[in-house]
Amino acid sequence: MAELEIRNVSKRYTTIDGSTFVAVKDASFNVEADEFVSIVGPSGCGKTTLLRLILGLDSDYEGDILLKNERIKGTSLSRGIVFQEHRLLPWLTLNDNIGLALLQTVGAKEQKKKIIARNIALVGLSGFENAYPHELSGGMAQRAAIARALAHQPSILLLDEPLGALDAITRMRLQEELQRIWKHEKVSMIMVTHDVEEAIFLSDKIIVMNVNPGRIVSQIKVRLPEPRERAGAEFGAIKRKVFEAMHDNAAIMEAEDNYSI
Repeated sequence: MAELEIRNVSKRYTTIDGSTFVAVKDASFNVEADEFVSIVGPSGCGKTTLLRLILGLDSDYEGDILLKNERIKGTSLSRGIVFQEHRLLPWLTLNDNIGLALLQTVGAKEQKKKIIARNIALVGLSGFENAYPHELSGGMAQRAAIARALAHQPSILLLDEPLGALDAITRMRLQEELQRIWKHEKVSMIMVTHDVEEAIFLSDKIIVMNVNPGRIVSQIKVRLPEPRERAGAEFGAIKRKVFEAMHDNAAIMEAEDNYSI
């Protein structure tokens, strides 16, 4: 049984003029336990819409989203999320920002302190427990956001362009950090990204989407030797395959004129 099952999911929005816009159409894929899945595609193809549905922020959709064989009906601590912006509260220390994730969980105060300390160490921020967000670099703040999202031990961690606001060098370092954290925590991860190379470096599987309407056009398994390199023939072949999937379906998308109903 897959950890997460997306079955024929479609999402429609009503526009100001009363027409219906199809944001996602008939999306289906599975996420296995401890699997890292990336969703790539152009802007407006429904990547973030899918994440919102998996998170449980919107229940008005067609199809089924099942977590451990139970239909998702709303938000839950079983799913965590990291956004492009770290969203740390500026008036709280790193300790207290991560502690916010534990407010709705049961457990003694000392136990929660241990969880906070463990997650700070996990992302390499030991020594910054009493630092405020403005005292952290962009990369450190994103690591703090990851620590906060993992504090309540979700079954699945959702990542919405988590490294998109970072400079190129910091982004590459954080990709390696994210890979290390994923392997250490053994948690399923679903990441939305525009960066195809990032998706290849991190993922077990890449979901390729295209626009008008947003739909899945390919699912590509990534089988690369460890430790992964960012170059080489195998890496390049997967990169071509991803771009070809988007390009080959572009003509089909443009030919259809029934995107709005």
